Amino acid sequence: MTHGDQPGIDDSRPPPRAGWWVWLLAAAVIIAALVLAASRRDELGEAFEQLSNVNPVKAALALICQAGAMWCLAAVQRWLLLTGGLRMGMRPLLSMILASNAVAGALPGGAAFSAAWLYQQLHRRGASKALAAASLVIAGALSALGLIVVLAAGLLTAGARGPAGVLGRIGIVLVVLALLVLILARSAAVRAWTRRWWRRVQARHRRAREGTEAVNRLLVQARAIQPGFRPWLRPYAYAQLNWLLDAACLVASLWALGISVPWHGVLIAYGLTQIPGSLRLTPGGVGVVEASMAALLVVYGLNAADALAATLLYRIWSYWLLQPIGWGCWLTLSVQGRREAKGE
Repeated sequence: MTHGDQPGIDDSRPPPRAGWWVWLLAAAVIIAALVLAASRRDELGEAFEQLSNVNPVKAALALICQAGAMWCLAAVQRWLLLTGGLRMGMRPLLSMILASNAVAGALPGGAAFSAAWLYQQLHRRGASKALAAASLVIAGALSALGLIVVLAAGLLTAGARGPAGVLGRIGIVLVVLALLVLILARSAAVRAWTRRWWRRVQARHRRAREGTEAVNRLLVQARAIQPGFRPWLRPYAYAQLNWLLDAACLVASLWALGISVPWHGVLIAYGLTQIPGSLRLTPGGVGVVEASMAALLVVYGLNAADALAATLLYRIWSYWLLQPIGWGCWLTLSVQGRREAKGE
């Protein structure tokens, strides 16, 4: 099956630009992080001393977990592309995932730049505009669902201690609201009203219309090739495993430092950290992720120095090491793209 250009998404638009408020907010966060680091310099000194005594075997386990997490991200995209009729090898897809991850971690709000770059790469390699866009949207939705499951598991294991107690009550309210929505969705009148409202939104907003058309095309293609609900469990499993392996990287980092794992709170601490981290208020969430994760680990039983050391080691595997690898992949893919363009 060949993929030509389909109407709906214009890849000739310039890449998104970070607004001045993003840079201002990022500067404020970085300044706050530096002030906090200065006020906690004793704990930081102890944490860096602990990092010099890492168990190399257990540290290698953390690295393997992080590599597996990245592989799972590529596997989700590969399944979606294959369902849409495009066969692509894991090696180029993994290179693109690593490169887009590096782009996302380079700037405040880098996720938008990363998605635009990955979309262009997929389209250049044979994916239609609709398939490239829809695969990114659905992969994001599966990833969000996976994080929700991690948070739910964290709430169950943490009990009422720390922020889990408040989140548990919020979760109950959300479940009740979800059940109410499901009950209302059974009403023909409500469904008709929702369809009319969404048609009006699409009529006013071109991007909403384009996104809906792209997702619908992929879903139609997916049903033709992989009918039913069960085949979709596979990409969801990959998305879920991505989060679990990343969380396992944190656990292995604790082991590598000889720190007792706070099993009752490690999942909720990890899951809650991903929320501010995903906002990319600073490049790669630097400062935001470290402060959030260390503080939550302290809430669930670690002392400040241990929490900082574990967080810093986890971030070495999940961010700092992936940046040069990702930019190397980006450079390789860019050179290949230019050669292909000259060959045409």
